[in-house]
Amino acid sequence: MSETLARVSAATPLTIRMHERDNVAIVANDGGLPAGTALPGGLVLRERVPQGHKVALVDLPLGGTVLRYGVPIGFAIDDIPAGSWVHERLLKMPEARGLEDLPMATFKPDPLPPLEGYTFEGYRNPDGSVGTRNILAITQTVQCVAGVTDFAVQRIRSELLPKYPNVDGVVALEHGYGCGVAIDAPDAIIPIRTLRHISLNPNFGGEVMVVSLGCEKLQPERLFPPGVIPIQDTRATGAAELLDTVCLQDDAHVGFMSMVDSILHQAEVHLKRLNARRRETVPASELVVGVQCGGSDAFSGVTANPAVGFCTDLLVRAGASVMFSETTEVRDGIAQLTARATTPEVAQAMVREMAWYDDYLKRGSVDRSANTTPGNKKGGLSNIVEKAMGSIVKSGSSPIHNVLSPGEKLQARGLTYAATPASDFICGTLQVAAGMNLHVFTTGRGTPYGLAPVPVIKVATRSDLARRWHDLMDLNAGTIADGTASIEDVGWELFRLMLEVASGRQQTWAERWKLHNALVLFNPAPVT
Repeated sequence: MSETLARVSAATPLTIRMHERDNVAIVANDGGLPAGTALPGGLVLRERVPQGHKVALVDLPLGGTVLRYGVPIGFAIDDIPAGSWVHERLLKMPEARGLEDLPMATFKPDPLPPLEGYTFEGYRNPDGSVGTRNILAITQTVQCVAGVTDFAVQRIRSELLPKYPNVDGVVALEHGYGCGVAIDAPDAIIPIRTLRHISLNPNFGGEVMVVSLGCEKLQPERLFPPGVIPIQDTRATGAAELLDTVCLQDDAHVGFMSMVDSILHQAEVHLKRLNARRRETVPASELVVGVQCGGSDAFSGVTANPAVGFCTDLLVRAGASVMFSETTEVRDGIAQLTARATTPEVAQAMVREMAWYDDYLKRGSVDRSANTTPGNKKGGLSNIVEKAMGSIVKSGSSPIHNVLSPGEKLQARGLTYAATPASDFICGTLQVAAGMNLHVFTTGRGTPYGLAPVPVIKVATRSDLARRWHDLMDLNAGTIADGTASIEDVGWELFRLMLEVASGRQQTWAERWKLHNALVLFNPAPVT
């Protein structure tokens, strides 16, 4: 990616052109620019152009191709004179790239040198994974038990946690699945394995505790079949695996409070073990990072996402695992992705996931144009093609080593494409299930998004957002557009911040405010 930044004072009109072929640029000034403004190259704006929105650099005829990031993002539905505001109502979206005749593992970059000597303080787990937090998770098999579990969790926080200072918190894994669903449908494996793998996230220390109703379709033994839960020496004296389940319909429970007391009693068993754990120095290669964007704007692909992409390359060089996702938001760049695959088999796996999602959208009688939100458009993104070009750059430039289907657990290091919907909450949930122990989330419009199981580092795309949301944004990438920092500067700043957060030496704003969105299981199977 090449970019031309007009690095001038804040009082001077500032536009950003991402590629030398581009015939549009975005306005970077806070508040936009009024009609009559003369840009540094001499072009005069014919009308007001809001911040982040595109201005035509040349006359664009009816049917003419509009280029940003060096690729067509649309076709003019009318003549657009130079200096005009180019918005979504003036563009026809290109058709999606077909999934045939794609470049398959054709890009072979020279390997980047290893990045050695970087460490963080983490919790080593029995299965070899490393947590960045030390949390008790209580898995629920069905939504019916959510109220009882929530009541119990409140008591755990107030009555038990003060006794165990080395435990960071307790999380109830609430969801809407478990009953009233076609549990044997082929796609039912997706929500089931998602919940299973969330329960085994590295930040939960291998401690699995389940609350069940008793009559639900998703029985505990189906959720955790034999061999799934790692056995700790402190948990069992023999080879038998113990599934710690509190079943609310058990005859032993007489009244509501007896159910709550049972949950507290079992929780304390796990809290004692978690409290005995201590952080230890581990290499940066133990990081499992999920990257995502939400509330995106036209600056996402200019500032925050390129900085995250640079940091992604640093992490890969350090031997860490990085996941990028959001199928709808990378679908239009599939040719870029398959070319970066390490093998034709990896490339074909990406094609398989894109084809599955194309069919999924078709079954719902929608297409990829449904992705772009009113906020995206207000922030300057005309359509999903433009959004996709800015989204992909979070993945950096490293080869793509692995592909995960929804709900699968990550087993490989390097860069992985983890197929998920673009919904912030479903994507985040699936990345937690994959084994993410640290999350990076970029935003241009702003969102207080957070996840209870993992720390979420939020990166602002604009300095104005970072100033206004100073106690919600953890890092300001808007300095790139301001001309006071480079992509590399912000990428390194993010890398160092990640090590501090992973070590527990610094909390994210979402952690401080305890801003935790609900986990959402992706369930393409029928509901009965």
